Amino acid sequence: MSSLSRRSVIGAAAGAAMTAVTIPRAFAATLTKPRFLNERLGVGAIGLRYQGSVIAHKAQMYGDIVAVCDVDRHVRDQAKAAFGSTPASFEDYQQLLARKDVDVVLIGTPDHWHTKMVIDACRAGKDVYCEKPLTLTIDEGKQLTKVVRETGRIVQVGSWQRSDERFRLAVEMIRAGRIGKLKQVDVVLGKNGVGGPFVKRPVPSNLNWNLWQGQTPDVPYLEERCHYTFRWWYEYSGGQMTDWGAHHVDIAQWAIHSNPVEIDGRGRFGNGVDSYNVPLDFTVDYLFENGVRMTVRDEGENGILFTGDQGRIFVNRGKITGAPVERLATDPLPREAWNIYSADNLERPLRAGKLDAIINHMGNFFDCVESRKQPISDVESQHRSVSSCHLANISIRLGRKLQWNPTNEQFVADKEADSYLRREQRKGFETT
Repeated sequence: MSSLSRRSVIGAAAGAAMTAVTIPRAFAATLTKPRFLNERLGVGAIGLRYQGSVIAHKAQMYGDIVAVCDVDRHVRDQAKAAFGSTPASFEDYQQLLARKDVDVVLIGTPDHWHTKMVIDACRAGKDVYCEKPLTLTIDEGKQLTKVVRETGRIVQVGSWQRSDERFRLAVEMIRAGRIGKLKQVDVVLGKNGVGGPFVKRPVPSNLNWNLWQGQTPDVPYLEERCHYTFRWWYEYSGGQMTDWGAHHVDIAQWAIHSNPVEIDGRGRFGNGVDSYNVPLDFTVDYLFENGVRMTVRDEGENGILFTGDQGRIFVNRGKITGAPVERLATDPLPREAWNIYSADNLERPLRAGKLDAIINHMGNFFDCVESRKQPISDVESQHRSVSSCHLANISIRLGRKLQWNPTNEQFVADKEADSYLRREQRKGFETT
């Protein structure tokens, strides 16, 4: 079957499938375009708890895991045992970057390490797949995008919803005018974690607490600061606003195709010592350059509602609904007409759901490593979308409306707000 005729079949199948409330697989979840053994790249994986191990296993479709790194010895040993190639094992990621057999680096660490590791990997001549959110601060994103441009490395950010057929279809339909002029976007992320005060304990012998903390302030060890629950501490992350927001706000901004100029965030904070310190609740209102308004809330049905002057579309990880979606049965949007990402391999099977969508996301990354085209979650777009999340958190912490200049990436005549664009970095762990 020719490439053109195959794409026509995919478009027809996709159009029929999208009429349902939940989208069945258009094709079996089989890998396309595997690399031959003599083409396989050497992969180094840094940070290997759950998500880090997920992306490492997906990368094995295209390359060999030749080195692993984690500051937790237990995690490191489990990762080493999990990969049949018996990879080299390191506590310090700089040793992994120094290896000549590492072509591609995967980063699955907590957020506060992302920027420095990506920059160091790019300068070491590696291409990078980095988990979302891309950065801890807006200034980190400005620095990181500059380095990626200068080094010419390929960097894919793990905002895999861009490779999920439901979210991609929603954005393609909006860009194609299927709901008329986009007016309003409403995003629901879910509640932040609440807890504390927590008990101080000795640092486990398997954990290098100094390396785990990295650029952040040196503080006594709390078990709840580590691993999954790091995201409820402002020092290391930004709560749901940067966790789920790096997914949903990214998709919303992909569709809006503009940058915010006004941010009005509100939230309540607890005041407990040694407790989670992200907002107990939050709500944010945005105005974008093109006049679109967006709300981000922590209550309601998780997902994104797009409202235009001719219809509405709701999308989340389980469904895509709305009258414009139902009309696809008689007025399809063929997949070959999807055009918001020109480098996309349109012969890749449609996939939905986290584990399946990451297959496409990782495949797109390796395709771009080969072609040197920009991936679907490139650094520039991901810096802009996570900046919108950081702007929300800054507004919430200051407790007032902010005006933002997206051209120079500074607040408008607001030195206090500008001071939140960066954070002091602990000596020895600075991003340079």
